[in-house]
Amino acid sequence: MEPFGGAWIQFNIRYYMFALVFVVFDVETVFLYPWAVAFHRLGLLAFIEALIFIAILVIALVYAWRKGALEWS
Repeated sequence: MEPFGGAWIQFNIRYYMFALVFVVFDVETVFLYPWAVAFHRLGLLAFIEALIFIAILVIALVYAWRKGALEWS
């Protein structure tokens, strides 16, 4: 196929911000899955650490939401 148009077009920054937020929460699941599998052997301290990890991610989500990074329009 013959290409048409320029290869150097500018994308809106919102696309990148949306992708970064997706990657952050995708990485969250990667980190929490092994923790969930070994939960019964880890004890209370690991549970508290996981809650702190989730709290940090929720704070990041609220920050991104308030800044408008999740708005698609």
